[in-house]
Amino acid sequence: HVQLVESGGGSVQAGGSLRLSCAASGYSYTVSMGWFRQAPGKQREEVARIYTGGGVTAYANSVKGRFTISQDNANNMLYLQMINLKPEDTAMYYCAARSQGSTAFNYWGQGTQVTVS
Repeated sequence: HVQLVESGGGSVQAGGSLRLSCAASGYSYTVSMGWFRQAPGKQREEVARIYTGGGVTAYANSVKGRFTISQDNANNMLYLQMINLKPEDTAMYYCAARSQGSTAFNYWGQGTQVTVS
């Protein structure tokens, strides 16, 4: 099993930056890792993902050019650098992992709140 713990959320003004971190433990082979977010009254949406083997990344259109997902495999860390934040980025952000053999993200963190005013 994989345990994921997010940190780095907070409150910032529009145009500001934050970096979210996700520490993974109980490590098993993961195919990909990602960041999701959910705002009150809205469905959870995928923000970014990275394929752990080759480092290929993908982003939601709404964050392209502003968010960067990265990983530190040596330390089992996942990051989301967010710049030029907008009020519509306000949400709970979740780290997720997809293990080998799974067709979907099957491990989730508890979330970290990002509020942009």
